[in-house]
Amino acid sequence: MRASSAISLGVALAFGALAAFLARGLVLNIDPQARRPPQGRMVVASAPVGFGTALTSANLREVDWPAGDILDGAFTSIADLTRDGRRLALAPLQRNEPILAAKITAPNQRATLSTQIDEGMRAVSVRVDEVRGVAGFVLPGDRVDLILTRGEGGTQDDAYADVLIQNAKVLAIDQVAGDRQDKPTVARAVTLELSVAEAQKVVLAQGVGRLSLVLRQTGEPVAGIAQRVTTADLGPGESAAAKDRIAELTAQVEALRKASEAAAAQAGEGARAQLAEMETRLRVELGQRLPPGIAPTAPTPPKLTINVIRNGSKREPYSVDAED
Repeated sequence: MRASSAISLGVALAFGALAAFLARGLVLNIDPQARRPPQGRMVVASAPVGFGTALTSANLREVDWPAGDILDGAFTSIADLTRDGRRLALAPLQRNEPILAAKITAPNQRATLSTQIDEGMRAVSVRVDEVRGVAGFVLPGDRVDLILTRGEGGTQDDAYADVLIQNAKVLAIDQVAGDRQDKPTVARAVTLELSVAEAQKVVLAQGVGRLSLVLRQTGEPVAGIAQRVTTADLGPGESAAAKDRIAELTAQVEALRKASEAAAAQAGEGARAQLAEMETRLRVELGQRLPPGIAPTAPTPPKLTINVIRNGSKREPYSVDAED
């Protein structure tokens, strides 16, 4: 290697080492606080908080939070949160969960169901049982569809089901609102958050059919308009031949009933004729045994009943005197 090349390489290495040394000094001299983004404060839960629990310094604490990432509706201090009066939790809160205005009441407001209803919405209760309520697996905060079934009480051929409401929010189960339970509970009523038009549909539907709840997957998008399902969509039912046979047997039973009534009527007419004949004989014998000068009572001539059939089905009875 030539001497000039070695000198150039040495000079380059020296300058590189100097640049690295100067850069290290600049980094070490920078204030660590200057490298951190601006910090703010935010109130979080210091312990799990249940629905309706009052928020105080005992279950709240303040934590550092990047000033540019403060959540909407958050509180920067406990004093700011409790300054105007007592606030209650409208939903269960976990430890270290930020306290947001949407999850707590206004100052001195009660933790009622009405405080959980979004603007423009209504709360409507639906009667359910262990089947129509998805065996108790529907809980507050879930999303459900409502299916209306009509025609179950009449002929099964007329029954059908429609999806009445989709993606309705469950506000409460019976009288429990906003509190998740560990195990399913069979309820008698489910309260839903609906628009005014949807509330009208549900109230009317409960009087004309049966409403059932269908639990939706969390975060599932709303599908398009659902199609009506009828009994024909369930597959073939009774065959036409079976239906004809049932009708034939029903007609035969009705014919036998009418024949039995006619036979009973004829039997009654025969008995009345026999009684009339016996009465005539007794009166004749009584007249023969009466003392002279006493005339016997004239016997009532026996009556006969004649049935006249009109139009092949209508029977009209007529009573006439029997002749010897």
